[in-house]
Amino acid sequence: MSLKSIARLILPLLKNRYVVTFLAFIIWVGFFDQNNLVDRHELSNRIEELERQKVHYRKEISNNKKRMEELQSDPENLEKFAREQYLMKKPEEDIFVVIEE
Repeated sequence: MSLKSIARLILPLLKNRYVVTFLAFIIWVGFFDQNNLVDRHELSNRIEELERQKVHYRKEISNNKKRMEELQSDPENLEKFAREQYLMKKPEEDIFVVIEE
């Protein structure tokens, strides 16, 4: 299609005031409005990311609750946890920390 044939199709549409009003409305809502489409898309992506984080942190909370119940129920588990995580030792022991690379 040549430029003249495209112009013949578009010019009558642009002379119609309803089409022009509709196009102006679409442009206004799409880009200039307070709730424009670009911001809405970014916000929906942010909401999806926050939902994924929410699921992750809920799993973390449930795992930590289970671990805490284990530590509170058995003194041996508490001692094992203290030795592994905080490098605590009994007075007569020596600790060797091996760091694997």
